[in-house]
Amino acid sequence: MLRVHSPVIWEEFRRHAPNLAKLGEERIERSGLVLLGTLRKNGWPRISPVEAYITDGHLYLGMMWQSRKALDLLRDPRCTVHSVVSKPDGSEGEFKVYGRAVDIHDPDMRGRFADAVNERIGWRPEEPEYHLFSIDIDSASFSVIQNGEWVREVWNAD
Repeated sequence: MLRVHSPVIWEEFRRHAPNLAKLGEERIERSGLVLLGTLRKNGWPRISPVEAYITDGHLYLGMMWQSRKALDLLRDPRCTVHSVVSKPDGSEGEFKVYGRAVDIHDPDMRGRFADAVNERIGWRPEEPEYHLFSIDIDSASFSVIQNGEWVREVWNAD
């Protein structure tokens, strides 16, 4: 049987899986960076560091105008967003989201994103020379080693 589901924005994800969303927010906000997995034109994967912002109920990724990763998402919106991990022992945990990037053109949404960037780093992206994507979440997970064992929490939009 084919299962059909609708991906959700961050706010809805937080409502359905509050603990998992909190773990994700902590990991994303710790460094402000995530690793973004996209599909290149030739089908090979690409991984890129990207600044991430959870603002206005969305997981936003802003990118330089016409960057390869942005062009990947415009061509094929499927992606993975993964928290930055710095400890090889697995004790800090890793958070990941599978979803689809939605190209954002709405001036109000872009303005609120630009405000969040300015607040965090003291610089404001200028219109229209950047790409802005909101991630529609299909699934998310958090994995951590506790007492020598892998512990995993998973959420799916279905």
